[in-house]
Amino acid sequence: QVQLVESGGGLVQAGGSLRLSCAASGTIRGFNLMGWYRQAPGKQRELVAVMTSGGRPTYADSVKGRFTISRDNAKNAVYLQMSSLKFDDTAVYYCNFKADWDPHTLSGYWGQGTQVTVSS
Repeated sequence: QVQLVESGGGLVQAGGSLRLSCAASGTIRGFNLMGWYRQAPGKQRELVAVMTSGGRPTYADSVKGRFTISRDNAKNAVYLQMSSLKFDDTAVYYCNFKADWDPHTLSGYWGQGTQVTVSS
């Protein structure tokens, strides 16, 4: 079992920045992916950015160049620095942990979600 706790969401104006944090606890070992997905109202949950336990990132095309994922394996934590935020980035952001190589599967463990609202 893995428990995930997110923090750092909020309301920001378009063009602004936010930093999300996620701390994991539980059984964390071996190869894994940890990162962020988001779900806007009426839309499916989608990949934002994930990072392997070895430090390799994968980004959605829509956030490349604007968002940066980082990870601290010693703290079992993952972070998402979001810059140049757009109205379309408004969503609930979920932290995810999975012992899987495929970033596009919606499997594994999920945090409770944190709301990010970008005002235009």
